[in-house]
Amino acid sequence: MMIRFYLDGQLVEVDVKPTDTLLKVLVDKLGITSVHYGCGEGSCGACMVMVDGKLRYSCLTFAASVNDKKITTVAGLLSDHELSPLQKKFVENNAAQCGYCTPGMVLVAKALLDKNPSPSDEEIFDALAGNLCRCTGYVPIVKAVKSAARR
Repeated sequence: MMIRFYLDGQLVEVDVKPTDTLLKVLVDKLGITSVHYGCGEGSCGACMVMVDGKLRYSCLTFAASVNDKKITTVAGLLSDHELSPLQKKFVENNAAQCGYCTPGMVLVAKALLDKNPSPSDEEIFDALAGNLCRCTGYVPIVKAVKSAARR
């Protein structure tokens, strides 16, 4: 079946099977490299995207369910090919090492800051609870989010 949706502001049309996940379509059919397969069961956040502004695990989302919706990946946060202020804070605070979890972390942080522009440490940790990082620990990530919140 053909579906269409806006991916980071660009209209895309793609032929999908009813059982295809959004992750499979983004990675295998559209070549998106910022969305990653991690656990396949919505526990690690490596596949996180925003669907109409709400966080979703793309590994648990059927592609057919996003027909006519707006999908945002971390690339969709760029403005004129420049990193967003939040992305810059992740870089400045060394909040990424291998970078595998970083796109999901940035999207979760964006959703948090959109809802709560001045979160406490506890609120940041709670927001990030669905995202796993095996490299940095969470201190630099929380510092990046707090730093972005101060802007």
